[in-house]
Amino acid sequence: MKLFIQRFLCATCLLLVLQASVILAQENGDFISHDGVNMVLIPSGKFFMGSADGDSDEIPLHEVYVDTFYIDEHEVSINQYKKFIQETGHQKPAYWQPEYDNPNDPVVGVSWRDAIDYAKWAGKRLPTEAEWEYAARSGNLKQKYPWGDKADPSYANYNSFGLLPVKSLKPNNFGIYDMIGNAWEWCADWYDKDYYSGSPGKNPRGPVSGTHKVLRGGAWYCDESELRVTNRYYALPDAHSYNVGFRCVRPIK
Repeated sequence: MKLFIQRFLCATCLLLVLQASVILAQENGDFISHDGVNMVLIPSGKFFMGSADGDSDEIPLHEVYVDTFYIDEHEVSINQYKKFIQETGHQKPAYWQPEYDNPNDPVVGVSWRDAIDYAKWAGKRLPTEAEWEYAARSGNLKQKYPWGDKADPSYANYNSFGLLPVKSLKPNNFGIYDMIGNAWEWCADWYDKDYYSGSPGKNPRGPVSGTHKVLRGGAWYCDESELRVTNRYYALPDAHSYNVGFRCVRPIK
């Protein structure tokens, strides 16, 4: 009986230690999700979204508040998407050639609906456009790019001939890789070129309906103008492209 109690107490202590470790890791911004991706803790705060002098759909510059959330430190890779396919039987994306591609390249050729299905499987969701821009800006940095006002190939894969493996270049100040360049990234929101004119100031989630979904961040073939953190693009939710991927977020519970 004593031996049973001792073992029970040891098991209980071990469980408490593991739970404490998870809580501490989450507080420090480290969180490993179901798909094996490290997630970065993004603190809540206000920032200026959009631009005062950018393209017409980036205007006006407006203040937005977002709650704390986790974001994948890099775009979802071929390796991670392969695990999703194996576990769920989900259809393979367009241009799927894992035997030839680098398994650490971002997965592309996925539609918005594919990205939604992956996020649900991983216990996450797609970022809102506001969350994406806040994370890309590293908070409230009023800069053209996440790292400053001049394009820098040490931070972003652009004007190039193809994808790079995730985490090949420098991260931004939040510790997030490839928010700019490499592959366009799906956001949760419907696209509306005039949405900023009347969007809410707290946790905006985009229009309630639409025909196209928001894309952010630019891709490997883009020039400097398309890399700006305020640049907005869009595509049909069922579209598949060789230059479009995604990353996920997870709210604080």
